[in-house]
Amino acid sequence: MAQATTLHDAFLDELRDAYDAEKQLTKALPKMAKAASSPQLRKAFENHLKETQGQIGRLEKAFASLDEKARGKHCDGIEGIIEEGQSVMEEDFDETTMDACLIAAGQRAEHYEMAAYGTLVAWAKAMGHSEAASLLQQTLDEEKAADAKLSALAEGGINEQAADGAHADNEEEGAPALVGGGRQTASGNDSTKRSRRR
Repeated sequence: MAQATTLHDAFLDELRDAYDAEKQLTKALPKMAKAASSPQLRKAFENHLKETQGQIGRLEKAFASLDEKARGKHCDGIEGIIEEGQSVMEEDFDETTMDACLIAAGQRAEHYEMAAYGTLVAWAKAMGHSEAASLLQQTLDEEKAADAKLSALAEGGINEQAADGAHADNEEEGAPALVGGGRQTASGNDSTKRSRRR
């Protein structure tokens, strides 16, 4: 009969998942930085790439503290999030809309990692792996800070600029704009009346 696996085994499994996720992100972040038109957003992605490389080193130290070899286990979750981000970059969005979508893609990755590292920290503490817990907590704090930075960029103008351009095409083409409740503005109807009077 096979031996039952324990929380320690589950912890190592999650650690390997996180290790692979960070390695996948080191390939995705430069592409996101390149796709960003906002210099601040580009810088945020570039800075987080450096942090991610440091997080890989921290995970290697966590493995060593447990007398385990650092190795990854393919992380399907982050792969899916990266694929979604890649499909966004292939869209023909205007610059500010692309930036808003890149922030959304970045935050999906951050939230996934925050959930993963939150669990890893809790499990490490519960099992008395204090060194691993401390290393993982540092990474969790960085992920939270990166998420907050993306929120600040979104709320600091990028979302608003993208929203300002959201209906600009319709207005330029003379299509009736919609106001609250789905009613048409008078502008479309007035132009019809004027043309009939001539």
